[in-house]
Amino acid sequence: MTKSKTIVLIHGNFVNNNSWAEWKQYYEQKGYTVYTPANPGHGGNPSELRTNVHPDLVKTGFIDVVNNIDKLLRTLPEKPLIIGHSMAGMAVLKLIELEKAAAGVSIDGAPPKNVFPPFQTLKTVLPAFGFFSFDKYFMGGRKWYDYAFFNTLSEPEKRNAFEKFAVPESYKVSRELVLNSYSNIDFKKPHAPILFVGGASDNIFPPDLTKTIAKKYKDTNSRVDIKIFNGKSHFICGQPGWEEVADYILNWYETL
Repeated sequence: MTKSKTIVLIHGNFVNNNSWAEWKQYYEQKGYTVYTPANPGHGGNPSELRTNVHPDLVKTGFIDVVNNIDKLLRTLPEKPLIIGHSMAGMAVLKLIELEKAAAGVSIDGAPPKNVFPPFQTLKTVLPAFGFFSFDKYFMGGRKWYDYAFFNTLSEPEKRNAFEKFAVPESYKVSRELVLNSYSNIDFKKPHAPILFVGGASDNIFPPDLTKTIAKKYKDTNSRVDIKIFNGKSHFICGQPGWEEVADYILNWYETL
């Protein structure tokens, strides 16, 4: 395959595109053009977003996230490598299904609607659906982030990571992921290469779920690979040693 020199990094729920800043610089130093778009209602400094929620946040659903990325992809001179974390891992699967990318990487990715998640996932992310809340959006506290994201970090690292990355999240994104038929994936359709990356210590989307999603793909002529990293949490893209993950992904892509 012809290798695109363009990479699009898509952020997941509960953080924004600031979470990709080091990856962007890292990949640019390796000769790639890198885009890190903010999902609608997520642009800005995380600490300021926690104080003043973006007015577009509560309007934003999963479909809006995918359409926002698709809008960017249409402006590019070539189909890029797309890499998405968490909810955006599922966005990557949708964009691959829509034939928008040269290859895709789902890191600790959310499951499609037609893959039922384990109890651990449901228990951890249930507050993010807002089914029993009078609030208009979800803002996880330190305790939630420390368990769901930062469980492999030291106490000072947890505190710093929360201050640097935690943002409010739209209930609509999570609800559309589990309730809207748009969030189904056609696993029989031929597709561009996909790499599934999981963290062995992920408390939101455990590695068995990552493997389950990957194994749903049925087209024998389409490439699907899996890599699970020991000691990595849901914060796999930000915890110390993230370069190992970034290098593995780039090596996978460059050797397709």
